Amino acid sequence: MEQINAVGMSCPQPVLMTKKALENSPKGIEVLVDNNTAKQNVSRFAKNSGYKVDVEEKGDNYLLIIKK
Repeated sequence: MEQINAVGMSCPQPVLMTKKALENSPKGIEVLVDNNTAKQNVSRFAKNSGYKVDVEEKGDNYLLIIKK
C-alpha cells in the first residue's frame, strides 16, 4: 500500500496529496500526518469520497489507513 508522508505540512497540502495519491491508487493508501487539523481534513475528504478511514496514533503522528 502506498504511504504518503505529510508530516510538517499544513492544510490544504495533506488533502491535496491524498487526493492525488488516491487517483493513482484507488484501492487505498496510508497517510502520515502530525497534527489534528490535517487528520480531520484528510479523514473528512476520504469519507466524502467513499473510503473507510482507520486512524492509528504513532507517537506524535497519526497514520490514516484509507481503503475502499
